[in-house]
Parts: sequence; C-alpha cells; structure tokens
Amino acid sequence: MKKRILVTGGAGFVGSNLCERLAEDKNNDIYSLDNYFTGSKKNHLPNVTYIEGSTVDIANLITFTPDMVYHLGEYSRVEQSFDDIEQVWKFNKDGIFAVLEFVRKAGCKILYAGSSTKFGDGGLGRSASPYAWTKASNTELVQNYGAWFNVPYAITYFYNVYGNREIQTGKYATLIALFKEKMKNNEALTIVSPGSQKRNFTHIDDIIDGLVLVGENGYGDEFGIGSPEAYSIKEIAEMYDGEIQMLPERKGNRMTADVMISKTEALGWKPTRTIKEYIEKARANNWQ
Repeated sequence: MKKRILVTGGAGFVGSNLCERLAEDKNNDIYSLDNYFTGSKKNHLPNVTYIEGSTVDIANLITFTPDMVYHLGEYSRVEQSFDDIEQVWKFNKDGIFAVLEFVRKAGCKILYAGSSTKFGDGGLGRSASPYAWTKASNTELVQNYGAWFNVPYAITYFYNVYGNREIQTGKYATLIALFKEKMKNNEALTIVSPGSQKRNFTHIDDIIDGLVLVGENGYGDEFGIGSPEAYSIKEIAEMYDGEIQMLPERKGNRMTADVMISKTEALGWKPTRTIKEYIEKARANNWQ
C-alpha cells in the first residue's frame, strides 16, 4: 500500500521542492494543502494532488488519513509580520492548533518547520517580531501535544534558504533571489542597516535532504538544517560585486543565530552546497 504524505504549504518555495523530492518515490502519494498566500500554482507538479485552502480548515479539507504530515504552511517573514499580524495569527496560531488536532485524531507523525529566529541573539530573537514569537511558541505546543497525547513529532529549523523557486519580487521576496533580480536589472543591492547581521545561507537541496531524513528517522526537537558558514548581509552583497545602498534599521532584524545541526548530522545529514558557489554560477549565467 502506498504511503500518503500531506505537505502543508506544498505550493510554496520549500514545500514545492519537498513535494518534488517525496514524489520521486513511487511508493508515496503526495498531497499539498496551500492557501496560496505566498505559494504559486506555477510551482505545481504533475504527480502531486493539490488542495486549496487554509490549514485552519484542514479537518474539512483533508478527507483521507495521511501517514505523515509535513507542516510547512505558515506565515514566514520577519519584518513584514508587524504589518501582517492578523494573517500571522491566523496562519500560525489558529493554523497550528487545527493541524495538531488533525494529526492527533489521525494518529500520524507531524514534522513541524520551526524558525531559526528562536535561537537568534542568544535566544532573545524568539520575541523580536510577531513571526518569531508565533513560531517559537508553536514549537512548544508541538512538544506539548507529544507529551499530552503521544503525538509523534519532529521539529526542524531552517537557516536562510535559497535556490530553485525562491520568490524573486515583491515584499515577500527572499534576499538571495532579490539580489539576483536586482543584478539582472542593473539596480543597487539594498541592505537593511547595519549590514553586519550574520546569516547562515542554506541551499534548498540541502534543506530538502534534511527534511526527508528527519521526517523518516527523527523524533523530538532541535533538528537544525543550516549551513555552518555565516556571512554578514554586507559580505553577501559584496560577493555580487554590485552597487550597495543602505536602508534604515528595521524592527525584528536579528544580528546572529546559533546553528544547531548536531542532531541532524547524527542522522547522517550534512550540507554539500555553498552560497559562494551559487552566486558564482548565477553570475556565469548572467543572473538568470
């Protein structure tokens, strides 16, 4: 019998890449639940079943019992979360409760995609923005459902993902894709001051390697999936060798984050791609 796997946010950047990888196994039936807030139908794949709707309504929208749920479908921007707090609450707080109730009744494992902002600035990053607080508190609720109701779970933490299917334009664009787009259009690279904030940019393929490995073999918290190499935003911009324009400081912009990858490495994972190689390849392809 085939394994039925549900990916929330399966039409988004990370979710679509995860669906693609999971669907390579012919023993899997892959389903996506996405509200298309930042997801796109351009990311649809022929061997995935797509269901449109909010995770808040998961109990009504998902009419089968999955063997596994990868819960990626939450609001995921730091600075914009101050303006979008109603969406942040609905997608992240109302959503996690509905999803946890669903997996509790289904009796299946949940992999929750937490946020590395939880470890930012020595742990202070967890309350620096509405986004960071909802993600950090959600990890606690997932752990509690494990303790209260014996829900099997694993919690992962991504570190600044880049690569295929990134959002390139608009206020939800990710930094690496945005820089590439600006270079292609001969525009200045904009950096939020002070520019010395460090990030651990991690290739999407390394993220997916970790997600699948933890989904199949990991239980518990603190499965970080991130490159151990940290660069300041200014250092990244300098790798592009373009004009740099500094922007005023913004709320919620953490300076550092501890990279906690030992538990994921113990399962056999390690990153194999680097941001320097990615930028050089993009340059050779004229930023296409």
